[in-house]
Amino acid sequence: MPRVVVDVMPKPEILDPQGKAVLGALPRLGLTGISDVRQGKRFELEVAEVTDELLAEIEKIADTFLANTVIENYVVRVEQ
Repeated sequence: MPRVVVDVMPKPEILDPQGKAVLGALPRLGLTGISDVRQGKRFELEVAEVTDELLAEIEKIADTFLANTVIENYVVRVEQ
């Protein structure tokens, strides 16, 4: 069954305190060399069939409901 994924991330200019907290914890876990962490959201929508109309509808849902477009960007993609 096809899956449509909507990835939502804070815009680059928006502070990401959760990402900063993870970044601060990584050295304590022995992980070095990571310069930045951003935390976002992933929505998976199982669909019967991927059509242009369905993708347009999901794009509309992402733009109005899943993401706060003032502070977040999103990407809609299809996984098989």
